[in-house]
Amino acid sequence: MLLIDNATTASVLETPAVVEVLERSYRDLAAGEVICRPRIDMRFPVDGESIYQWGTMEGGSASTGYYAIRMKSDVLTEVEYGGTRSQEKHCVQPGTFCGLVFLFSTRTGEPLAILNDGVLQHMRVGADSAIGVKYAAREGARVLGMLGSGGMARSHLESMLTVRPLERVQVYSPTKANRERYAAEMNERHGIDVVAVGEARDAFRGADIVSGCTDAAGDVIVGDWLEPGTHVTSIGGRPDPRAREIFDVWLRLGNVPAPLNDPTWRPTDEYLAYAARPQDPVWAHHTHGKGRRPPEGPGTPRVVSLEDVLSGADKARTSDTEITFSERGNIQGAQFFAVAGHVYEQCRERGLGRELPTGWFLQDIRD
Repeated sequence: MLLIDNATTASVLETPAVVEVLERSYRDLAAGEVICRPRIDMRFPVDGESIYQWGTMEGGSASTGYYAIRMKSDVLTEVEYGGTRSQEKHCVQPGTFCGLVFLFSTRTGEPLAILNDGVLQHMRVGADSAIGVKYAAREGARVLGMLGSGGMARSHLESMLTVRPLERVQVYSPTKANRERYAAEMNERHGIDVVAVGEARDAFRGADIVSGCTDAAGDVIVGDWLEPGTHVTSIGGRPDPRAREIFDVWLRLGNVPAPLNDPTWRPTDEYLAYAARPQDPVWAHHTHGKGRRPPEGPGTPRVVSLEDVLSGADKARTSDTEITFSERGNIQGAQFFAVAGHVYEQCRERGLGRELPTGWFLQDIRD
């Protein structure tokens, strides 16, 4: 069994491979080879401001022989910063985090690896947005409006460059030094024109793609600023009501299959959440993370599934003037076994990772 840290994952995991393995997993999900469940969050009050959240997501594949559960342990606090409400998180102390992926073999039941999820997490989320861009952005998309300048903004740009030859990035985040640092680093790394802009509005001007990669707990995609033909992704912060009103197409990468014992139950929320002490006043301070689902009813966007796009039954974009939006759905569990399995194979081939005795994780007492 291997213990694989973030540095090792970074040394073997390449962005094009993440996009490829995720798209393959989504194809297998549509074919019934992959199963997964929605993310489930368990929330507990900590004090008057913070909550503890345990989150898990899991899934596996009959064809690859991998199964994985991703687990994360966070203390969450929402704070006001620069006029925006944002979510801070930590484990033990500010600046440290606990996210783990436990990988198993579905052939033998053997525990194969435990991986830190930091690098893998950033890359799989960026790859998701890139898949949305691949199928819903205009072919001629060259300008990216980036909201946010952290790790997710970095992985998103790298992923999107695998599906569109971007030429310019307009980045905005509230802290001037952060957006300027991002612009300089991304310009040097990718050799494209990356410009830090002083107002959020300027990130939208002339953008073919607008991507929200912030830790905001509120609206960041401003509908009144979206231009015809724009494609939108948003993994931090939300589209405002006007944006949701003017989206022409809502591309959903997938939805979890229904359980065998209740084929009518197929939730569309991004995740399911449970809370201890539901009447505790602390919940009034936590607006972030209401489960995202596609809109319904008259005047809402045309909802398209990636499954139908891949099969040729539908198209995500039918004209260059449509405003399109893409999001993962609730199939996070179909991601972690695929990417972690790829990392595990690369580490085995190269002799990387720290060996742990498999016997530590086995026992002779039947459960």
